[in-house]
Amino acid sequence: MEHVKPRRRYDSSGRQAQARRNRETILDAAERQFLEGGYAATTIAAIAGEAGVSVETIYKAFGGKPGLVRAIYDRGLTGRKPVPAFQRSDAMRERETDPRTIMRNWGVLTSEVSSVVAPIARLVRSAAASDPDMAALLRTSNDTREERARHHARFLKQRGYLREGVTLAQATDILWTCTSDELYDLLVVQRGWSPPRFARFLADYMIATLLRPAH
Repeated sequence: MEHVKPRRRYDSSGRQAQARRNRETILDAAERQFLEGGYAATTIAAIAGEAGVSVETIYKAFGGKPGLVRAIYDRGLTGRKPVPAFQRSDAMRERETDPRTIMRNWGVLTSEVSSVVAPIARLVRSAAASDPDMAALLRTSNDTREERARHHARFLKQRGYLREGVTLAQATDILWTCTSDELYDLLVVQRGWSPPRFARFLADYMIATLLRPAH
């Protein structure tokens, strides 16, 4: 009787890991070229050459330059740690009972994310004036930040942390402003503040404008 070798199991985990590495390599190359050469001047061919992949691979994975920029921006929103910043933020606020500690942690997280996102956000703002895809991405990113700000403002109101006279809409606007890359750009990039100083400023400002006075 002929011996039949068992079929090898398809190793999908290895292929998935390689795909993730390829994706990161492409995004790293794209981010460097976009930031150095600008959105309009950067080509998919140049990105593919640096990343060591085909042009078709990039189009298949990202759909072109707008998709690349969106992916770079979304990657930046996770921050600098394995667990995405928004997950760390929500977990922290649920376990903390001191609203001032929550604000200080939010300041640190915002500074961390802004340090990653601000460069690509400046690129998007600059390109949005003449490129409809980048204009759409700018609107989407602002809307997403507003949703997160309202999410946190609602939490502060439900916990009874909000200062008397501060409405949910006002709290949302304050948090939305604090998480803007424009504010980070003004103080850290243009004025030379360190990220820790920026984080302390955000915390102090949010405490002063949002929370009830300490007794």
